[in-house]
Amino acid sequence: MKKTVIIYGSTTGNAASAAETIAAKLGNCDIKDVSTATKDDLENYDNLILGSSTWGDGDLQDDWYSFLPNLKSANLAGKTVAVFGVGDQYSYSTTYVNSMGELYDTAKAAGAKIVGETSTEGYSFDSSTAVRNDKFVGLALDYDNQSDLSDSRIDSWVKQILPEL
Repeated sequence: MKKTVIIYGSTTGNAASAAETIAAKLGNCDIKDVSTATKDDLENYDNLILGSSTWGDGDLQDDWYSFLPNLKSANLAGKTVAVFGVGDQYSYSTTYVNSMGELYDTAKAAGAKIVGETSTEGYSFDSSTAVRNDKFVGLALDYDNQSDLSDSRIDSWVKQILPEL
């Protein structure tokens, strides 16, 4: 595995928990809270795993907003990026994991190769900007309603993306 970093934003700890679990399963990768991440982190790693919880009306976790300009202006050509999102598919069924869709769009616009799309099967939501061609653009997690499925979803996703990293 090439040099990999997980950059995540978390308010209640769910996205942080997901990032830590992903890091443990991947092994040999760094992990950074987006509030302490720098533009150098985008340049010094071959692989980026970006994650966020979704807030309000489908917004990124607050700490992402000060870092997003770095992501938008980065040249991610030649880099592999995977994204994950955490949300509540029942209470926010029309904006479920929209933050993941925003991270995906931003990384793709910066030239990254995106890996790790997953099935929408087993979820119950009305709409999400993180769904393209009937699949999530990354790993969708719901610790509020389906926490019992998080570990197995992370396991499957890590097995899927590991060969790409």
